[in-house]
Amino acid sequence: MKPFVYVTRRLPEPALQSLLQVCEVEIWDHDVPPPYEVMVEKVVDKEALLCLLTDCIDAGLMDAAPRLKVISQCAVGYDNIDVGAATARGIPVGNTPGVLTDATADFAFALLMAAARRIGEAIDYVRQGCWQTWGLTLLLGQSVYGATLGIVGLGRIGQALARRASGFDMRILYYDTTRQPEVESELGIEYRPLEDLLRESDFVSLHVGLTDETQGLMDRRKFALMKPTAILVNTSRGPVVDPEALYDALHEGQIAYAALDVTDPEPLPADHQLLTLPNLIVAPHIASATVTSRNLMAARAVQNLAAGLRGERLPYCVNPEVYG
Repeated sequence: MKPFVYVTRRLPEPALQSLLQVCEVEIWDHDVPPPYEVMVEKVVDKEALLCLLTDCIDAGLMDAAPRLKVISQCAVGYDNIDVGAATARGIPVGNTPGVLTDATADFAFALLMAAARRIGEAIDYVRQGCWQTWGLTLLLGQSVYGATLGIVGLGRIGQALARRASGFDMRILYYDTTRQPEVESELGIEYRPLEDLLRESDFVSLHVGLTDETQGLMDRRKFALMKPTAILVNTSRGPVVDPEALYDALHEGQIAYAALDVTDPEPLPADHQLLTLPNLIVAPHIASATVTSRNLMAARAVQNLAAGLRGERLPYCVNPEVYG
């Protein structure tokens, strides 16, 4: 008899077919995440869980699933999972690193360009019937070519963004908790302490994980350091940016523009004050939303889950100490 697995959202068809070959599957077939109470009920008899970053996977849920052998997250980040609780219970946790890098870097640069050239405003301007003629000062934006880009967090995606920016002859600065001289040399980029990076950069792009240290990283004091012409891009995690501080910085002209793929809260309510600002672009967390990357994510999540069910080491495990 095949093991029984709970999946918290629809999967791309190739990954679903691979999953069905190794287990019986129950899927939450809705666009919104399953309520926590539903997940607790559904995992009672399950041997594996395939989840998304919108699902709260805590100790209580794990205790409700005494047969649980593996938790497979279909995402790179895993701050929604109590990994310590999983490790304490001998449950390996998998994620999907490496497959989102290019798609996310592409989208971060797309947001940077869209904010710099005010593309969202321009589209609305035409659709609202405001376009009457060509104007010398109409919808003036910021130059990207030759500008200074500050990258906060020099992981895979931060480095990929630097490679894209180099094609625009941008001067590239970075901040990370660990300095990386070899990458500096390879990419021709310069290290700066965070405050100096914020002061010098025309564009600031965030590429950090969500931790106690990075929550609220971009607060009122940080925005006050930035240029009034600066543009902020966030494709990392919503809570890295203080939304109240961002609103004030944009509303009061402390910075010129922001472009977000992630928000706090997420999703952002339609009546949220941030959405009243003309100098803000918000996308619905779609940085990795290409057919290629989402298929690879799901395939990797299925790989992790299948290995866990077989009692094998997960190919992409975030708590390898569970095997100790």
